[in-house]
Amino acid sequence: MDVPADGGFFVACWRRPGEGEGKDVTMTTPNAARATLPRGIWVLGFVSMLMDISSEMIHALLPVYLVAVLGASTLTVGFIEGIAEATASITKIFSGALSDWLGRRKLLAALGYGLAAFTKPLFPLAPSVGWLVAARFIDRVGKGIRGAPRDALIADIAPVGLRGASFGLRQSLDTIGAFVGPLAAIGLMWWTADNYALVFWVAVLPAFLSFGLIAFAVEEPESDPSRKPAENPLNLAAMRQLGAVYWRVVAVGIVFTLARFSEAFLILRAQNIGLNAMWVPAVLVLMNVVYALSAYPAGMLSDRINRTGLLALGLVFLAGADLALALLPNLAGLALGVVLWGLHMGLTQGLLSALVADAAPPSLRGTAFGYFNLFTGLALLAASVIAGALWDAYGPAGTFLAGLGFALVSLVGLLAVGKGLAVGNK
Repeated sequence: MDVPADGGFFVACWRRPGEGEGKDVTMTTPNAARATLPRGIWVLGFVSMLMDISSEMIHALLPVYLVAVLGASTLTVGFIEGIAEATASITKIFSGALSDWLGRRKLLAALGYGLAAFTKPLFPLAPSVGWLVAARFIDRVGKGIRGAPRDALIADIAPVGLRGASFGLRQSLDTIGAFVGPLAAIGLMWWTADNYALVFWVAVLPAFLSFGLIAFAVEEPESDPSRKPAENPLNLAAMRQLGAVYWRVVAVGIVFTLARFSEAFLILRAQNIGLNAMWVPAVLVLMNVVYALSAYPAGMLSDRINRTGLLALGLVFLAGADLALALLPNLAGLALGVVLWGLHMGLTQGLLSALVADAAPPSLRGTAFGYFNLFTGLALLAASVIAGALWDAYGPAGTFLAGLGFALVSLVGLLAVGKGLAVGNK
């Protein structure tokens, strides 16, 4: 994508297909806007939503259950969560590479969802902390197994001109699960007078529905007979084969994630300004509602214009969120910051996945998503540690003002490398 001398970066970012010379993966073909998303994309979106409802019903209560019911320490809770998320990130690399080596995605994705579903009954049955550690570990292994093959499967099913909409839809439906799950858990805890075990049993149902959908309602496209499966997707030759454009996308993803630390700091800010403890979870509900409502439209829009323009806008929203959360220590400032944060997520997360799909060779898409998830996961860990240290040293304003600085630096970096994200359509 050549940046026009008279219009600068954003003219190039917002140019429609057919305007100017050449085309890149962030743009659709003229007829793609009239196409519809394949049935498999919708089914995979509902698969994600149902599993997220199940997982969030449990995870919203698990820390309290461990401490208040089983007598675990907060250190134990932190250890469990750290091991769980690290396991998921590492597993994604191997499952993605294995899907490339096999040349098939659905089997591994279904295995991951099935493992998570069959693990869910362990949570209400667990008699001790050790059993819950095992259940959480296996559940995250399932997440790691399914993540990269599922994203690669979406890229395989989605028409080239509808990749943004496809990833945006999955992200929207997944995020619906992220706020429906905690709301369901709150309602059931109220209705059952804090019966944790019953809530955990109810969470088993959407997990098995999710597994049933991917096992019986998703059809994997026939593999291209001319496409040879990768012999060893994890060697240096394969990493080079992913190409310079892909690694630029990874770099952009890492920088974006460093600018966006954990949403736990939104909750801490809510507590800091004096929001009643009963209403603190509403912060994440509001953020995820905005996220869910914006991700699919952003994905559809990105199929008509250059994706980097929307990514830049997402960073502007993140900078605005940090500014509001730093300088407006009241309920209105909190609400504004949370809404802008959700818009940032909706405008960036699905689009980054679409850029990975655009840039990676078809035979290495699973590996590409595995590396991307690992590096951005490590960046999120680093960002959250930095944010926590700044909070302890300078208070919430210091944390969010630093976030503002990271967002602006990321925006400058995106403007600098945006031209380099343009490659040929695959």
